[in-house]
Amino acid sequence: MASRASPLCPLLFLCTLTAAWGFPFRPSLDLDVTPRITVFSNGLLGCRRFSGAALNYSTLLLEDEAGVLYIGARGAVFAVDTGDISAPGNNMTIEWEASPEQKRQCMSKGKDNQTQCYNHIRFLQRYNETHLYVCGTNAFRPLCAYIDVEHFRLSSGFEEGREKCPYDPAKGYTGLLIDGEMYTASQYEFRSSPDIRRNIPYPIVKTEEAPTRWLLEADFVGSALVRESINSSIGDDDKIYFFFTEKSQEPMPYFSQTRVARVARVCKGDWGGQRTLQRKWTSFLKARLVCSIPDYDFHLNVLHSVFVVEGRDPQSTVFYGVFGLEWKNVKASAVCRYSIMDVQKAFEGPYVENPDSPQRWAEYTGKVPEPRPGSCITNQLRARGFNSSFDLPDNVLNFARRHPLVFQQVRPLGERPLLFKRSVDYTRIAVHRVSALDGVQYDMLFIGTDEGWLHKAVEVKGQVHIIEELQLYEEPQPVDSMVISQTQRSIYVGSPSGVLQLPLSSCGRYASCFDCIFARDPFCAWDGTGCVEVASVANRSGLTQDVMNGNTGCETSAGEDMAAHRTRSVAEGDDVLLQCEQRSNLATPQWTLDGRQLEGYGLDSGYRVGTDGLLVIGARPEQSGRYRCFAVENGVRVLVASYTVWVRPDLPPLPPTNPPPVAMTTTTRSPTTMTRSPTTMTMRLPTTMATTTAATSMAPPPTSSPTEQPLPSPPSPPAPLPAGPEFQTYRNMEAMYISLVVILGGMCLVLTVVLLYMAFCVQGQRPGRKCSLQGGGARPERKRSSHMELKTISSHCNGRREDAPDGHLQIVPGEGQASPNKDSPPPAPPLPLPPPLPSSEYVNGLSATLPSVLRKMNGNSYMLLRQADPETASPLYYSFTEELNRILEKRKHNQLVTKPDESSV
Repeated sequence: MASRASPLCPLLFLCTLTAAWGFPFRPSLDLDVTPRITVFSNGLLGCRRFSGAALNYSTLLLEDEAGVLYIGARGAVFAVDTGDISAPGNNMTIEWEASPEQKRQCMSKGKDNQTQCYNHIRFLQRYNETHLYVCGTNAFRPLCAYIDVEHFRLSSGFEEGREKCPYDPAKGYTGLLIDGEMYTASQYEFRSSPDIRRNIPYPIVKTEEAPTRWLLEADFVGSALVRESINSSIGDDDKIYFFFTEKSQEPMPYFSQTRVARVARVCKGDWGGQRTLQRKWTSFLKARLVCSIPDYDFHLNVLHSVFVVEGRDPQSTVFYGVFGLEWKNVKASAVCRYSIMDVQKAFEGPYVENPDSPQRWAEYTGKVPEPRPGSCITNQLRARGFNSSFDLPDNVLNFARRHPLVFQQVRPLGERPLLFKRSVDYTRIAVHRVSALDGVQYDMLFIGTDEGWLHKAVEVKGQVHIIEELQLYEEPQPVDSMVISQTQRSIYVGSPSGVLQLPLSSCGRYASCFDCIFARDPFCAWDGTGCVEVASVANRSGLTQDVMNGNTGCETSAGEDMAAHRTRSVAEGDDVLLQCEQRSNLATPQWTLDGRQLEGYGLDSGYRVGTDGLLVIGARPEQSGRYRCFAVENGVRVLVASYTVWVRPDLPPLPPTNPPPVAMTTTTRSPTTMTRSPTTMTMRLPTTMATTTAATSMAPPPTSSPTEQPLPSPPSPPAPLPAGPEFQTYRNMEAMYISLVVILGGMCLVLTVVLLYMAFCVQGQRPGRKCSLQGGGARPERKRSSHMELKTISSHCNGRREDAPDGHLQIVPGEGQASPNKDSPPPAPPLPLPPPLPSSEYVNGLSATLPSVLRKMNGNSYMLLRQADPETASPLYYSFTEELNRILEKRKHNQLVTKPDESSV
């Protein structure tokens, strides 16, 4: 036992330090945004699901105007109706599995037959008006094919896909089909380096590997086309941007960070050089993407997903990136927003020195040749005779080969993340721009997590407000892909188990005006009777919405009718819980008594407050009155619940004629016989705000047999303890509580010494012998006596009883064992248990025999009373047991109220 518990000590110590310091983040970090509402999978509105016989629905192609969503999965391609993806009548399927021979070859290479040796669809895009182009891993031998859209079938033979699709389904990959040209980025072969290339048309153009490797263990997450030639006064070219994470080539602020996020670009009209950089990019440049928290000097350096939002012109285009940590054992995510203009400025700045130079990875300060290396062909260059990349001089191309990285870093707008979340790993992001009633366009962010949650948020004045977090799947699984349909006003989410369709808004979830306004959802507004979707209303003059602040538009008395009104009648000295559930995670409860705000919830105040309600501790007559609970959010106070509480004075005690039954069983044993004498102890458990205490059920007594003996009469109670006002004060309660803590601490110390001694003793003991805590080596185990041992068992220890919930006081009978040297006689038949207490013997649903001091203890441990060897048990055990028995005997004869009050706790 000691050998199991000892490794837990360092772990518990580290966990305590982690919780205390909030490593690696300070608890005051204001960017850690809390979602306003949490919705579990059984509460999703308008949810539709699609799943076929395949797995891994990671590739989505949405054709909004045609109303078709194409899905690439493992071994299959699907076409579903965007209106309702769950409708089976409109769905079509193409099965494309890897051949058995190819699967055998894959397994012969040592690949995983459960995940890798299948045909995972990695590329699926529109090729022309009649066909789609699709590529799959094909069990580590990639293939590509064309799909006839009209008949939805493979229309031709397969093409070699080794330079178009990665061999490994887990490798980062991105691809685009632009004007009949295919741009892809990945690691295409097992021994090759990552590469950005144009595969169609021939000849292939790709990145350089020597003498300077342009990409170093790159992991690609996305790509985008920005048509910068539209309305360009300088005749600029369109550009393709690639987003990835790679191994760092420049010095990092922390030794534990070895990877950085990057953005790279190539020009669409780049066809390589004439003699130098043949079939290699002449316009390739890359820069570092920074997403950090300046106030904390904390950097998130791994890029997980990116989404580009086109503006009215190319210069107003922005993109959102989801970043995470390089450390696998710590979860944290951030969302940063960047401008394409800032990326262009970085590419026009200084370069980083070639690593072969004496100044390693420093800013290049030498002369830059003309025309500028890495530039696209513009009207100015055409006027100088450079009509294409073939015309660029060798000195320019040699410089571009050795200087792919620029010195200036691309920082986010506002110099800090829009959103930061601890304990969350974001995997995908999709953005939808929508106009609200105030005429302002807001960016709606839909962010998926690695555990199957979707965060719906809105960006307001450089900050993100998470409207709601939605649990998409009961079983945790990552969100692999997302697309948004403006026509259907839906979002489609792909995951390993299937595809899920959700509406962009769930306005019907908000039942009141305040709830609708507090949500700050640009899709929703209050029309006077309900929260409706703005797009569904033709006349919007009567709608109310406040996305900017989320606190105006509702009357002050709008929440009065929605509040619950209840009455409580309780006995003096009872603990009363007044429930007040806060619907919003951002709301703060505020309580008033007869119009006066309750302030201060210390031990002497008699109150405890939590997110689930107000606990009145030891109710007194002066605490009677009208209690009102308000939810304070965005500076607005809304009534949630109202209670009228009447505290009745205590009733006089009855004569001690009916002793209460007993739940504590003691066992006595002689060398030849063992008898069990049951006694029952009833108790009142404390009510806490932080934990929920389950009701303990009492099983009915077994039927008595004719041979069973009647119970002996209980002994006379000891002299009653002095009672008075001073004994009931909180000071004495605190003293008794501290004494109990000291006793339990001593018990824990004794138990620790015993465990350590047993750990050393067990290693050296001989078979058939047992250790003794007394000196002199090992000796046979003695027979146990009927003494009771008090042990405190932590709720987090290994091997705890499953039937003993945390936060309960349990009394378990000791299990006697016969001497190892003699056979034990059969036990005597069990004595009949006394009948259970009738309902009239309870006060407020709980028994009243436990002392008030113990009843008010708020702990997260439970205690077991077991038999113990008198020579090994601590004297503190006996003193506490005798004190408890004496108090219980005194409490036996207290009169119980005949009419319980069901409204109190």
